[in-house]
Amino acid sequence: MKIRIAIQKSGRLNEDSLKILKDCGISIDNGKDQLKASSRNFPMEVFYLRNGDIPQYLRDGVVDIAIIGENVLIEKGVDIAVTEKLGFSKCKVSLAIPKAIEYSSVKDFEGKRIATSYPNTVKNYLKGKGVNADLHIISGSVEIAPNIGLADAICDIVSSGSTLFKNNLKEVEVMLKSEAVLAVSPKISEERKVLLQKLQFRIQSVLRARQSKYVLLNAPNDKLNKVVALLPGMRSPTVLPLAEEGWSSVHTVINKDKFWEVIDELKQAGAEGILVCPIEKMVL
Repeated sequence: MKIRIAIQKSGRLNEDSLKILKDCGISIDNGKDQLKASSRNFPMEVFYLRNGDIPQYLRDGVVDIAIIGENVLIEKGVDIAVTEKLGFSKCKVSLAIPKAIEYSSVKDFEGKRIATSYPNTVKNYLKGKGVNADLHIISGSVEIAPNIGLADAICDIVSSGSTLFKNNLKEVEVMLKSEAVLAVSPKISEERKVLLQKLQFRIQSVLRARQSKYVLLNAPNDKLNKVVALLPGMRSPTVLPLAEEGWSSVHTVINKDKFWEVIDELKQAGAEGILVCPIEKMVL
C-alpha cells in the first residue's frame, strides 16, 4: 500500500514541495511531463495536478494528502483538514487598485468592479466588512483588468509586489496570509494514516532543522556561566573542556530568528571562535 500525495504540477510550489520530500529522504522517480510518479524508497505515489483541482481530488479520496497553498483551501476547500503548516511559498491574498486612485478604507470598494480568481475569498471578506461589490471572475492574469477598463480593482496573490508595480497598481487591503500546508483527505484510510504519521515525523524534523543553526564556540571558564545563560539549547548546551587549560567549548542550537541578536550578546559575554553550521535534520 502507498500513500497518494498531490502536488502542484508546475511552478514555485512544485519545486518547494519536491525539495521538502527530498529533504525527508524520499526519492521521486519523475520524468518530464509525467502526471504520476512513485518513490523508490518510501511507499508513496505523487500526483502532479493543477493547484485549483487538488481540493476536489482530496474530497473525492483520489489522493490521500496534498501539499497545497492555504489560500487555495480557503477558496475551494474549507472543509478539508490541514495537518501541518510547511513554512514555504508564503504569500498574501490582497485587494489592489490603480496607484493614482486615493484610498481611505475598505468602504471604498462599495459598488466597485473587482476582477479576481478568488471570488469566495473576496465575497466573504467584503461581506464581513459590510461592503457590496461586483465581482468579475477571471482565471489567469487579473492585473491587466483595471488597465483595459474591465474592473476598478483586483484581488490576487501578492508575493514580492513586483507584478502589481509593473501594472501600475498598489496593494491596499491584505485579506489573508498564506503558506504551503499539508492537507488531508476526509476519506484517508486507517492504513494510510500510519504512513501519514511517518511522513509527518520526517517533515517536522526537516522544518525544525530549517529554523535552527548549530553553534560551536569557545569561552574562558571564568565567563562560562554568563555565556551559557545566553544559550537556549534543545535541553541545555553541551560544555566540553579544551586542551588549553581554563577554556571550554560550548555547543548548542539557536533559532535562526534570534540568531544575530544572540551572537552579539555572546561576543559581549566573552565568547570567541564562534562557528555556525546548518542542521540537516532535527529529531526530538
